[in-house]
Amino acid sequence: MNKITLKIDGMVCGMCEAHINDAVRRSFPVKKVTSSHGRGETVILSEGDLDEAVLRTVIDAAGYKVLSVERGTAEKKGLFGRLG
Repeated sequence: MNKITLKIDGMVCGMCEAHINDAVRRSFPVKKVTSSHGRGETVILSEGDLDEAVLRTVIDAAGYKVLSVERGTAEKKGLFGRLG
């Protein structure tokens, strides 16, 4: 599972988080997307890789600015994630 963490400028409330989450979900086949205006970041979990240029375009079109993109691997959490 791929984990992409975006640092985003311009989020100031819960509605901003929802706008970004909705824009990402509409544009990509993601497993999960969560945003935090307090941390200024969006975390995306996906099976496949997402094109960074398209991510930036989608976020820009929603009215926000991507400051940085960090890629990694998401580790499963919880009891069942440790068994396999």
